[in-house]
Amino acid sequence: MSWTELLPALRAGDPLALSRLISRVENQGSEKVQIMKTVFAWTGKAYIVGLTGPPGAGKSTITNGLVELLAEKGLKVGVVCVDPSSPFSGGAFLGDRIRMTSLDAKPGVFIRSLASRGSLGGLSAAAKDVVQLLDAAGKDVVLIETVGMGQVGDEIKKLADTTVLVTVPGLGDGIQTFKAGIMEIADIFIVNKAEREGADETVRDLEMMLSEVEPKKWRPRVLKTCALRKEGLEELWESLQEHRRLLEQSGQWMAQRRNRANTILLENSKEHVLEKFQRELEKDELLLGMRRRVDEGSLDPYTAALFISEYFLANRT
Repeated sequence: MSWTELLPALRAGDPLALSRLISRVENQGSEKVQIMKTVFAWTGKAYIVGLTGPPGAGKSTITNGLVELLAEKGLKVGVVCVDPSSPFSGGAFLGDRIRMTSLDAKPGVFIRSLASRGSLGGLSAAAKDVVQLLDAAGKDVVLIETVGMGQVGDEIKKLADTTVLVTVPGLGDGIQTFKAGIMEIADIFIVNKAEREGADETVRDLEMMLSEVEPKKWRPRVLKTCALRKEGLEELWESLQEHRRLLEQSGQWMAQRRNRANTILLENSKEHVLEKFQRELEKDELLLGMRRRVDEGSLDPYTAALFISEYFLANRT
């Protein structure tokens, strides 16, 4: 079946059509651009929520509980779980997909696990495309659970309407590391495993740090959850809805969609240029000669890189 034949079923929310289109986009084949540019006109309605934080904080358990809660409310939910990929094979363990298998049976729920594929921010290009496809398929809410790479997790902010940072009691000085970067990107902070000793202290530490941040229209919320017991998830959803209302009333909802489109524009432009550059680097005799000189040690890689980039730009067609 051609990709064009799958589009009506995608628009109707058919999970099989969605899965097949995701697979074709993931494979980075010639159909990818055609598929994505066609479905882009159908995007922009889904509420996209990103969950990030250190490994072991319970992001998957919170995601699992939130999906159950939203499904019970009759919402159509898409989930993108980004798992760490092997530095050798590029594959992922896809543990989140296994843990969430039972949720796939719920009406309107679609879950996809993806490899990070070396993306330091925890989001590969494929993950961003999958989010767009879930949006085009009519999902009301799309949850993105990132690998959780610490301060470089700010990549999620470019994609999500609301960013949730999950942490746990007992990190001690570890919370201080958030100040340098990730503290500024989170709209909601969750102290999970709140049954543990030190949960209230962690909440106080976070609130104290937030009090030092320059005031904005939205003051980030700090919530406690015990995801295993499904405690605090209703409060989390209420805070998410509150933040969404602020986005819509302030005009940030549409601004975020414009920013997301520009992020896609820049990233895909870089991807196309890099592909063309690599092809030229492998066939142009002058460039191959420069590479040989670097291999032989007769030319330093910095001089060669500057020459090659200027040569490529001057001779682009």
